[in-house]
Amino acid sequence: MTLPLEGMRVLDLTRLLPGPYGTMLLADMGADVLKVEDIGGGDYLRANHPIASSGMSVHFHVLNRNKRSIALDLKQKEGRELLMELAGGWANVLVEQFRPGVMDRLGVGYDTVKEANPGMVYCSITGYGQDGPYRDVAGHDMNYLGYSGVLGTTGPAGGPPMLCGVQIADLAGGGMFGALSILMAYTHAVRTGEGQHVDVSMMDGSLSWLTVNTGEVLTGGPAPARGSQLLWGATPCYNIYEAADGYMAVGAIEGKFWKRTCELLGRPDYADQQFSFDKFDEIFAWLRETFKEKTRDEWMEVFGCEDTCVSPVLDLDEVSANPQVEHREMMPVVDDEKLGQMRTIGIPFKFSETPGKFRRSAPLLGEHTDEVLKTLGCSVDEIAELKARGVAR
Repeated sequence: MTLPLEGMRVLDLTRLLPGPYGTMLLADMGADVLKVEDIGGGDYLRANHPIASSGMSVHFHVLNRNKRSIALDLKQKEGRELLMELAGGWANVLVEQFRPGVMDRLGVGYDTVKEANPGMVYCSITGYGQDGPYRDVAGHDMNYLGYSGVLGTTGPAGGPPMLCGVQIADLAGGGMFGALSILMAYTHAVRTGEGQHVDVSMMDGSLSWLTVNTGEVLTGGPAPARGSQLLWGATPCYNIYEAADGYMAVGAIEGKFWKRTCELLGRPDYADQQFSFDKFDEIFAWLRETFKEKTRDEWMEVFGCEDTCVSPVLDLDEVSANPQVEHREMMPVVDDEKLGQMRTIGIPFKFSETPGKFRRSAPLLGEHTDEVLKTLGCSVDEIAELKARGVAR
């Protein structure tokens, strides 16, 4: 079976989370992703706990499945020449995640690669982008979220900003927008033969998510306070409540859902008070006390077959047993060639004719160096010499 992205050949110079997540999405759908890693230790995520029996991080295993690895020393001229051979003749996509200017200083920047391969899609993922006053400023996920306004919107009324449980800027602003941008540019390149430099900013991507948060600001008004809007926890009908053994999520925004929720909880008189602000304190107090009376499973016996938009809040170790997660194969047990049977994160894309596939385990550092160098015409003796001189591993 042919996968959708077969024929896409990606040089992946990224590490840790943003770029590897984006290239994992491409690899799952058939792209040949070749991780280009430093000979010293490769992607830093390899050493991130917990460590699997293969000696590498479980996190690395999940993010780098379906990829190959070549280890090169790009500080050496011959290492850069080998990269340029791959960029000029094998790859049609290159993804890097260094600070602006680093690739130019190494002699493998966009202009150099474009000269060798005019059809190259060259994607640079950075915190703040390739230009602007912050282009050279160091940052992490929380910094991009802080500058973009996302962090300022997150948290309870009257309280401080709160971090989300996942890295929004890294995964969405960098990884997901990186993959989406590559697909757009790649489609153009296939149609026209014209490559281009794709500039992905994690701050830009995060800010673009604020489409329904910025109405007042875009029309010249003040920023709404944390916890002051419908979807930010301001109303009883869209909130989180403590149960006897955890928490329940109530998302009864529409009137019919709220009405049925009130009926099932024995207070139909609150059905027409959904947006009565003077009643909020009273309704909040009632819901907080009521939900403590039963466990999450007991509450789902009440709400499970009803149109209410009420659900339990699952802890991570409970998610894999959820019947919807099982049915959609989003935490499947797979046969990994290095680890044997292991549970992993599933492929989110569901295609009827060309679904994504687990084709190979995450690579060991430099696992495919010999294989790749042979495709460039290097002999066994030449490969051995390159390794002896620390150019490759």
